[in-house]
Amino acid sequence: MVGLGLPAVCIDAHKALSARLNKSDASDAEGLAQLARIGWYTPVHIRSGESDYLRSLVGARERLIRLRKDLEGHIRGVLKTFGIRMTGTGQGRQRQAFRDQLAAAGETDLVLRAIADGFIAAHATLCQSADDLDKAVKKKAKAHPVARRLMTIPGVGAANALNFIALIDDPNRFSRTADVGAFLGLKPKRHQSGEVDWSGRVSKCGDGAMRGLLFEAASCVIRQVKCFSPLKSWAVRLAGRRGFRKAAVATARKIAVLMLTLGKNETDYQWTKEAAV
Repeated sequence: MVGLGLPAVCIDAHKALSARLNKSDASDAEGLAQLARIGWYTPVHIRSGESDYLRSLVGARERLIRLRKDLEGHIRGVLKTFGIRMTGTGQGRQRQAFRDQLAAAGETDLVLRAIADGFIAAHATLCQSADDLDKAVKKKAKAHPVARRLMTIPGVGAANALNFIALIDDPNRFSRTADVGAFLGLKPKRHQSGEVDWSGRVSKCGDGAMRGLLFEAASCVIRQVKCFSPLKSWAVRLAGRRGFRKAAVATARKIAVLMLTLGKNETDYQWTKEAAV
């Protein structure tokens, strides 16, 4: 099933159809048919129900994590006003160390104690809910054959794989695997006019959440993945020449192309024992 994207299409269609002499439903229908026939408007892929379920699951997990971070940032800001600086906390026991510091701060003042009591319960609930959804995402990815294949790529985890599968839905709708970079807004914008020809920053079109997950995966490849592979070797060399941020964006685009390629070919990523020359 295909449809037309609404916001930009409606505006452009109104401008084109307003140039017609007579305004009627039949005239508008004919005008839209002519615009579609000449290729001005391309079909928009409508994702399947399964893809929407996957996106909802990954999105719910991401939302809870964001709410937890917002709550922690608010608490740090409130306590900093009173000269209390909280130290960094790990993931142990669902960030129990953070709640312990908040409880200790509450012992210094009755008002802070009232604040701490409410925030500790809310923080514990958010951590537990986020942990439950994280386990659900990993369980779903482990049971999904395509997600298991995508997770063989360095830096790609369960959330990355499921979100990519849900967003792409049908890999065969891309005639070239390189097109997925532009689809996700990871290709530089280009301006060309006469003798002027320059490439700017990435377009940032498409899904911002998927773009963020790919950037995290690329950062993990460059900084955290210990085992060398052709992908890591290429990314580290690029980071040495162009800097980390540009290398991370380029690596994110390369990971997206790899994920689409593996989805099409139904193969796993091929690791190597030594860095590529």
